Amino acid sequence: MRKPFLLLIYLFLTATLQSRAVDIKSIGVPYVQNYTKAMYQWGNQNWSVTRDEHGIMYFGNAEGLLAFDGKYWQQYHMPHGLIVRSVCADGKGKIYTGAYGEFGYWADDKKGFLKYHSLCGLVPAKFNPLNEEIWKIYVDNSRVIFQSFGAIYIYANGKIDVIKAPSPYLFMFKVGKRFFVEQVSAGLFEFKNNRLEFITGSNILGSSGVLAILPLPKNKYIIGTAQNGLFIYDGQSIKPWANQANDFLKTYQLNNGTIVAGKYFAFGTILNGIAVVDTAGNLVQHINKSSGLQNNTVLSLYTDKEQNLWAGLDNGIDRIEINSPLYFYFDKTGKFGTVYSSIIFDNKIYLGTNQGLFYSDWSPNSNSKLFQSFDFKLIPGSQGQVWELSLQDGRLLCGHNDGTYQVNGSSITKISNVTGGWTTKKLSADKLIQGNYTGLVIFKKDAAGNWLFDHKVEGFGEPSRYVEQDSKGQIWVSHAYKGIYKITLSADLKKVIGKVFYDGKYGLPGSYNVNVFNLDNRVVFSSDSGFYVYDDITDRFFKYTQLNKKLGTFATSSKIIKAIGKKYWFVNHGRVALADFSIPGKLSIDTNRFSILNGQMVQHYETINRINDATYLISIDDGFVILNDEDALAPSKTQIPQVLIRQVENITDKVYSLSESGYSADGIELPYAQNNIRISFSLPYYRQAKIKYQYYLDGYSKQWSDWTPQTQKEFTNLDQGTYHFGVRAKINDQTVSATTTITFVIQAPWYAGKLAMLFYVLLLILAYYSIRYYYRLKLKRHQQRIHQKLQYEKEEFLKQEAIANEQQIINIKNEQLQAELAGKSRELANSAMNLVYKNELLQKISEEILQLKDNSGKKLADDQLRRIQKVIDEGMNDERDWNIFENSFNEAHENFFKKLKANHPDLVPNDLKLCAYLRMNMSSKEMASLLNISLRGVEIRRYRLRKKLNLEHDKNLTEFLIEL
Repeated sequence: MRKPFLLLIYLFLTATLQSRAVDIKSIGVPYVQNYTKAMYQWGNQNWSVTRDEHGIMYFGNAEGLLAFDGKYWQQYHMPHGLIVRSVCADGKGKIYTGAYGEFGYWADDKKGFLKYHSLCGLVPAKFNPLNEEIWKIYVDNSRVIFQSFGAIYIYANGKIDVIKAPSPYLFMFKVGKRFFVEQVSAGLFEFKNNRLEFITGSNILGSSGVLAILPLPKNKYIIGTAQNGLFIYDGQSIKPWANQANDFLKTYQLNNGTIVAGKYFAFGTILNGIAVVDTAGNLVQHINKSSGLQNNTVLSLYTDKEQNLWAGLDNGIDRIEINSPLYFYFDKTGKFGTVYSSIIFDNKIYLGTNQGLFYSDWSPNSNSKLFQSFDFKLIPGSQGQVWELSLQDGRLLCGHNDGTYQVNGSSITKISNVTGGWTTKKLSADKLIQGNYTGLVIFKKDAAGNWLFDHKVEGFGEPSRYVEQDSKGQIWVSHAYKGIYKITLSADLKKVIGKVFYDGKYGLPGSYNVNVFNLDNRVVFSSDSGFYVYDDITDRFFKYTQLNKKLGTFATSSKIIKAIGKKYWFVNHGRVALADFSIPGKLSIDTNRFSILNGQMVQHYETINRINDATYLISIDDGFVILNDEDALAPSKTQIPQVLIRQVENITDKVYSLSESGYSADGIELPYAQNNIRISFSLPYYRQAKIKYQYYLDGYSKQWSDWTPQTQKEFTNLDQGTYHFGVRAKINDQTVSATTTITFVIQAPWYAGKLAMLFYVLLLILAYYSIRYYYRLKLKRHQQRIHQKLQYEKEEFLKQEAIANEQQIINIKNEQLQAELAGKSRELANSAMNLVYKNELLQKISEEILQLKDNSGKKLADDQLRRIQKVIDEGMNDERDWNIFENSFNEAHENFFKKLKANHPDLVPNDLKLCAYLRMNMSSKEMASLLNISLRGVEIRRYRLRKKLNLEHDKNLTEFLIEL
């Protein structure tokens, strides 16, 4: 989204902060960032450079218009694939370009795609067709000026005016509000009020061509020619400018120029890179292929608001950090190898490398040379690995793989044969202690001030990488690989009288990668877990929490190097920071300006030496860096531009772009079926830095994401709705940019669209009336069912009531029948008992008769007894009794005999009688009386009856008959 007002404020603040003067040094070269053809993947040649209001760089390339936002390169073809010779941004969203027979502008459409709009159709017909290159474009308030060799085209108010000249033009230049243009064989003219005014005396410039005009103070101008050198135009006359750079620019053919930092002039050449000249004409910098440029032919130069110098080359693009406090010297030829240590002493610069000790003259303040150049030579006898260069009381010592040397100008003197001098520290005014491969060595100072080997410390033979002395005089030694030692030396320093080895058992995070340093007169111990301090009361190590918190990501630094005053360098796995402890309770740490050094120093052997009160010398892999202390002391005022949202892509089925410039796109919408989106973003910050991003999608995310270096984010399966994507950047874990926001919409699915909603409303109305009708119909049917149910329940009630009454009648009848049955049963029982009683009586009478005697005492005659017995037997076997019993039995036990005879037809009457008596559960005695047989006879009959009834052995006969 465009925010013109905020953007103007940002540009104003940026210009204000960057307008402070930059002093360009003449030692080394500024940092050069190479953008190769392989990186931007387009044409070799880059004819022009500009920058728009968002910070995006544009280049007139051999294949079209090339754009770079700090992360992504984008290519745009001109009509017919023309070469873009000139490019200019108006700061209002338009990028003007010129090519052969074509000029116009590029602007974002509503979807954020950069589209080309030709202006050639506005050229009057009499000047068509255009058959020449457009070499220069300038935006001048409301008008835009396009210049070719044949004409000047002025675009304003929707039309184009053409200014022709009697002879061809060369190049036009805008200086402030004035325009100058050269005509072939005619001289230099000022273009004023759409007319050309000849500048008197311009014939002195010669015929090689004017290729640069730059402003000087007091309304003066520098005029640069291709082969005739530099001239000064004071508004009245033009005079040659005799200076140090003139011969250089004549020899290597000046091609273009730009002003840098308000007081320097950068001139690109055809043959030898870029020359930077100050207002006095001194050549303060020369940057060519040997010092970092990709190519010595400079086709275009441009200075941006941060004072980065952009160079469009014949092969590639380079960015030169003119405003950086760091200046580099690289060994492009591999002459001296990898630099492990460097120092400046006695007007010489020394480099200790893996190949030996090299030196060159050091004369930064000499006015006899154009700029400081170096010619490094190997000091004889120094071949081999140099570990350290240490300046001790005016004597330069060299710690070498073969021993220790004192350096005297261009020669060395060996003072110790103990190999591997890693580190040298002062013990007292006349004593030094050195850590080496095999322990510790003591040096002493002689009367002449030279350092001499005194002795090797006895009792300690461990590799000693770092050595520090604490306030109690104890020596702390960091083992080259593992652990820390605390050593107490004898009074004469010749032997060890106390030695303690410390590792993880004493509070340290481990045994490896633990080193010892002096920080503001306190011994501290570095580790991968942060800094530690030693407590001699508990004889243990504890985390230096206060320091670790304030150092942030540099708490895990592996090395500390003293700087100026209470400032210290911290080196953390290739990253460099300058920490200031000057204010008690406050620690400021600066990494931004030194991010260029990240990864360029030899790991574990980083060295930073102070040359004087104004300069640092920093060793890097293949050379050295000069840091100006005044810049180091100056507060860092880095202003971060706003993050740019670039490509917005639909990634559902196949990837296609929705917008190339998300910040200027309006109304990005995706159908619900393609609700997967990828957003790319970048920060147009071109200096070397660690850039991280944090994003948040309103309507999707619950909180801001973690900081990440990734410059893309994908969101998949998004629900319908409006989303606001916000992103911000952070440089070197410190400064955070403002938030940039883009809005996009995921459309509702087809079943949730407007037509679908209308259909749903109609369907809802139809459903309402259908439900209403159905409900009424259902209610009517329900009422009918209730009526039928009530009728049915009434009939059922009456029916049940009738059944109940009938049942009651049946119960009464059953009760009557039961009563009758009970009566009959009683009668049957009484009848049976009467028969039993009768038979028993008759039996007893029979027995008594047998005992009767006559008067004479004799038994009665047998015939008498027989007659009586016959009468008794007839009485006992009277069938009438049985018939009465049988009738009564049948009334009480209906159909008993019928069932019995039906199931067992072979039963005889006596068997039936026995069954009846058994059914009545009579005893054997009672049955014997009724049957007029003995008890034994009853048992025999029972046995025979069981057989006739085929009863099982375990089946009770009486129960069987009762159940029948």
